[in-house]
Amino acid sequence: MARTKNKFVCQECGYTTPRELGKCPGCQAWSSFAEETEIISKSPLHRGIGQLANKPELISDVKVADVERQLTGMPEFDRVLGGGIVPGSVILIGGDPGIGKSTLLLQASNALSRKYGTVLYVTGEESVSQTKIRSNRIGMTSDTLYVLCENNLELIEKHIDELQPQAVVIDSIQAVYLTEFQSAPGSITQIRECAAHLLITAKNRNITMFFVGHVTKEGTLAGPRVLEHIVDTVLYFEGERHHLYRVLRAVKNRFGPTNELGIFEMQNKGLVDVKNPSQLFLSDREEDISGSVIVASMEGTRPLLLEVQALVVSTHYGTPRNTATGIDRNRVALLIAVLNKRIGLDIGNSDVFVNITGGLRVDEPGIDHGVLMAIISNHRNIQIDSHTVVIGEVGLGGEIRPVPHVELRIREAAKLGFTRAIFPAYHQKGLQINDEIELIGVKNIYDSLSVLFS
Repeated sequence: MARTKNKFVCQECGYTTPRELGKCPGCQAWSSFAEETEIISKSPLHRGIGQLANKPELISDVKVADVERQLTGMPEFDRVLGGGIVPGSVILIGGDPGIGKSTLLLQASNALSRKYGTVLYVTGEESVSQTKIRSNRIGMTSDTLYVLCENNLELIEKHIDELQPQAVVIDSIQAVYLTEFQSAPGSITQIRECAAHLLITAKNRNITMFFVGHVTKEGTLAGPRVLEHIVDTVLYFEGERHHLYRVLRAVKNRFGPTNELGIFEMQNKGLVDVKNPSQLFLSDREEDISGSVIVASMEGTRPLLLEVQALVVSTHYGTPRNTATGIDRNRVALLIAVLNKRIGLDIGNSDVFVNITGGLRVDEPGIDHGVLMAIISNHRNIQIDSHTVVIGEVGLGGEIRPVPHVELRIREAAKLGFTRAIFPAYHQKGLQINDEIELIGVKNIYDSLSVLFS
């Protein structure tokens, strides 16, 4: 006879306690506990990974065969994964509702099934007919892609046993549940236990697993952080609803580089790879206007040229506003403070707006230099040469600090026809660039002002 046990679980961080607390000791959140009932069976609930490896081995004696990665048919997706899918890996994809997660995985499932064999797409939030409508829209033609509308994990694993697929998509992990736990689907216990069961299935049978994950209003994956620790790869699918472009970003990858970036364009027939994103983001640029500067950012191993736009206007309210789109607002406030302190540019009574065009969000400090020059350009209403790219991080002392991969950034600019690069003087030593582009190293803001506004 199974026994039950009641417990209270924090819905923010997964902290468990036998009684309800007002404030969570783990994440300090208030009123975040929910009561859950757990059925305790006498038999063990968990299986082990690699049951045959029941004794320790010398790492020097472990034989590792070369693993051939599987291609998804979408080069940008493969790029983010590190060159393709490692069989038996578990991949978690999160993103806002309607951003295109299901479309991305349906396209990848179609390509995988046509090239490598059976793929099972499990949808717990849509009917089979709704999935079929989407497949018709994107032109799927596979005869080995199966669709299952189910959220009971025991039944899902039964179908996996019958089909023996090469890959399985769970859309979404928050919709799946185990009957041995009485808590609702999407609760901390259900997410953790279902993910653990599917992980063991993937590793023991060498099946690739894709999880679709919901995100919170703060933009992080819903559920316990242990979900991110369980999986091999965590990807975020980002983008603005009013832009056609979508960004797939890797934040964890056991089989490839992290912070890698893939860019897609949403079209009527699904997602299409963007082969030259720098050229695309600069295609609609309006030249010869103040407050516009081209910066070179590094996203993983790829350099991207982006346009930074700044607008400085007198405030009509009592308190000036700093508004930023595509860049951290606090970073913009810091750069404004540097301008005020180091060169005496008083814009404390002005509203400052900064925008990264194209709907892309950039967290890299290597664009600080360009943001600073864009603000000065618009404030003084002086245009910056449209064929100049600005690179560098800005320190609190007004110095232009070095950034990684400056050669890759400059080569990308030269390839797109830019004739001048302003970058940290630290990189001038040993810089080997034979392209026809003028290289100017600067040490601080004053040097940049003399070059750009002379």
